Amino acid sequence: MSYPPPQRSTTSSLAIVSLVFGVLAWVMLPFVGALVAVICGHLARGEIRRAPVDQRLEGDGMAVAGLVLGYVQLTLSVLLVVFVIAMLVFGFGFAHWH
Repeated sequence: MSYPPPQRSTTSSLAIVSLVFGVLAWVMLPFVGALVAVICGHLARGEIRRAPVDQRLEGDGMAVAGLVLGYVQLTLSVLLVVFVIAMLVFGFGFAHWH
């Protein structure tokens, strides 16, 4: 009985970078880490989709996790900036309402 040769599979380095920076975006690099996570996540998913069948690339789940962590952090960062600008424009608190 002849068995097909085992497929060689590796994990995408970009997917690992995306996940690591997605986590770092929540721990110590809020904006920059999120940008790196999103960019590398998209690049990793493209790389995984275009990989030849005989050289299977894994890591799509890690890339998606990095994308989610990065996009949520970016959204919260933008909301925080909008909030700070609104506070600067409309005043620093409720002191004017007394």
